[in-house]
Amino acid sequence: MPRILVVESNPKAESDHLETLSGQALGPLYAATLRGLRDDVETVVISPYDGDETPDLSGFDGIAFTGSSVEWNTDDERAAPLAAVMRAGFAAGMPTIGSCNGMQLAASVLGGSSSASPNGREDGLAGDIRLTEAGRDHPMMAGRDDGYAVPCTHRDEVVRLPEGAVRLAGNSHSSVQAFAIDFDGVDFWGMQYHPEFSSSYVGRYLRLSGRLASDVADDLEMAETDAGAAARLSTTMQDQKAPRRTVELANWLARF
Repeated sequence: MPRILVVESNPKAESDHLETLSGQALGPLYAATLRGLRDDVETVVISPYDGDETPDLSGFDGIAFTGSSVEWNTDDERAAPLAAVMRAGFAAGMPTIGSCNGMQLAASVLGGSSSASPNGREDGLAGDIRLTEAGRDHPMMAGRDDGYAVPCTHRDEVVRLPEGAVRLAGNSHSSVQAFAIDFDGVDFWGMQYHPEFSSSYVGRYLRLSGRLASDVADDLEMAETDAGAAARLSTTMQDQKAPRRTVELANWLARF
């Protein structure tokens, strides 16, 4: 029975706002997605920005870091509460996975860098993602084919990979859409996109945030059940449903 520590990467004010807009904060959502992939998974959610300290990691099998909607990027000293948990996990040799801010945090913690993308925001679906040669052979990406699309919402991106990192996928917006590290005791998998998000979740959130045209938000909210809506987003209903949407998370859990 894998026991996973889920690190909520928003402070309470942001989590409350997100829950109001979309119905669920990021930590509980990530935990529920992991449990939905395997009925023997146990999760514990902590919020370092709200003062939660790193628990005894000997009681866990892995750590998952959510995305974040804070105004600062992961190079900023204000990300220190999250970075402290990640460093403790790496020091313990703990298998770690991160979505969006979680991937950027790993880059920053390990000597790389993240900053705002010169291409602006990428909201809705990260589309036409292409695997690198390394990505085609990496276990995190098993089940992915070139041209896939996954829900996303981000301003920042990884601009410099840390030593030992292997880029696994990218698209025209962000060249680093996924990377992994198995180097110097660090065991990390990360995605710039959000396999834990359903398209309906991200569509509802972006609509109410005022960041997406209503017709695109409509299609996102229907993409799992309406073939026409999915096609207008250059995806398919099947690709927006678990288990196709969540393959990276399922592949990570398969390690335990």
